[in-house]
Amino acid sequence: MAERKIVECVPNFSEGRDKGVIDAIAKSIEGVQGVSLLDVDPGSDTNRTVYTFVGEPDAVVEAAVRSAAAARSLIDMSKHSGAHPRMGALDVCPFVPVSGVTMDECVALAKRAAERIAAELEVPVYLYEHAASRPERRSLADIRSGEYEALADKLARPEWKPDYGPARFVPGWGATVVGARDFLIAYNVNLNTRDRKLANEVALNVREGGRAARDAAGNIVKDGNGEKVMVPGRLKNVRAIGWYIDSYRRAQVSINLTNYKATPLHVVYETVKEEAEKLGLSVCGSELVGLVPLEPLVEAGRYYLRRMGKSEGAPEPELVELAKTTLGLDSVAAFDAGRKIIDYAARPAAPLMAMTVGAFVDEVSSDSPAPGGGSVSALAGSLSAALSAMVANLTVGKKGYEAVWEPMSALAVKAQAVQRALARAVDDDTSAFNAVMDAMKLPKGTADEKAAREAALQAGYKSAVEVPLATAEACVAALELSIEATAGNRNSASDAGVAALLARAGAHGAALNVLINLGSIADAAYVDGMKARVAGLRARADELCAEAVSAVEAAFE
Repeated sequence: MAERKIVECVPNFSEGRDKGVIDAIAKSIEGVQGVSLLDVDPGSDTNRTVYTFVGEPDAVVEAAVRSAAAARSLIDMSKHSGAHPRMGALDVCPFVPVSGVTMDECVALAKRAAERIAAELEVPVYLYEHAASRPERRSLADIRSGEYEALADKLARPEWKPDYGPARFVPGWGATVVGARDFLIAYNVNLNTRDRKLANEVALNVREGGRAARDAAGNIVKDGNGEKVMVPGRLKNVRAIGWYIDSYRRAQVSINLTNYKATPLHVVYETVKEEAEKLGLSVCGSELVGLVPLEPLVEAGRYYLRRMGKSEGAPEPELVELAKTTLGLDSVAAFDAGRKIIDYAARPAAPLMAMTVGAFVDEVSSDSPAPGGGSVSALAGSLSAALSAMVANLTVGKKGYEAVWEPMSALAVKAQAVQRALARAVDDDTSAFNAVMDAMKLPKGTADEKAAREAALQAGYKSAVEVPLATAEACVAALELSIEATAGNRNSASDAGVAALLARAGAHGAALNVLINLGSIADAAYVDGMKARVAGLRARADELCAEAVSAVEAAFE
């Protein structure tokens, strides 16, 4: 079961003063199903508003295009002035991978959006950063050089032909730049000093750009071209300066982390800590400015567990809490994970998994057809993976099991991922069923209405097939984990056995939900293919369960 795909889009529009225009663009974004508008940040002096929204890839592209369409009749660049560099009504529109999405996928999304904006609005569009069509167009600053005022002349030159749209000046719009870039984390580390110079000294030592080299007399060293010779700092992908914040009464190392995958957040914190200590300073917490992806916090939690000699496979909330506590993320302001972490802010409602166990069981037992067997099967699989994680976590650090500490820690990490995916499927299965019910309520008075209703029904039934199919596949993955868990703590062998039995039940239950919905699907080839996949999953589930139970029983002898 694949991780949910989340993409961030941060379009910058050249209007920061007219509330009516700002709200209309926001409304166009909010009107797209599957998208969450997280922030609207207008600036009067810059006359610019930055919108931040997230969602699944197709929905994010749609929202970007609709917001551009809304701005087309509302913003007139020929009358625009502001402090921020700009060349178009929708000035820049980056797509940023958050989770479950690669940079290549975001490049494809950027190109789709750029092509649609150019075609539907008849305006010039350039590509930048990872989506750039040529090296000289990678930098936004280079593309925007001369800004709106130089655009007419620029478009007349062959080397500045836009990637999409007409190579002509559109006075009311200007030109738009669309691209794909890495997520930038704005991160400040607090120091126990008010001395900005000391904070800046730490910044110079950690930032990638480093500092100017000096000779024995303290003079700046220059190369043959008269340029400063720079001594790089310790960390790649880090820009940093030192400053003093009066409201906090302390200095900070203010950091832009441009690639948290290559340079993890916890590495930045620990490196700043090391450099501060060399100057007799102490780090006293840190703060994340704006939103942050879940991944760097989870990785930080795992790092600190590993440093303690514990299993890295703790539940996700525990990892986030450990990262928050160790990094001191609430040292200057409250850190609300539900608001600060993009993955949490963007996640769909999960009313079933939010219930107490008792309330869920009561809901299943009611006269409502959902939640039903599909949701229950997903829950069984989720509990199976949770048990395997438990066995692994009870093994790491246990005397006599040193040889398997590392693989058991890795097993716990995998099991937690499967557990979370199956937990999501509890609500996804009911949502898929409800989509079929909604399609059944569509009008069918005319031939066109009948055709639209049937198309919606067929799409709904396929979703009602594919969700439990993914559940069955994840339950088979949980079965494989239960077999690995039998090599763990002998005192928990029975728990590994229960994990196997639950996963088998989940796989077979989900398979039955696939089969019952196939009867309503008209596509015979699709139906035959699904039946073959289900048969293979059921056979594999039986085989794995027998292997796991046999291993457990052998442990009792």
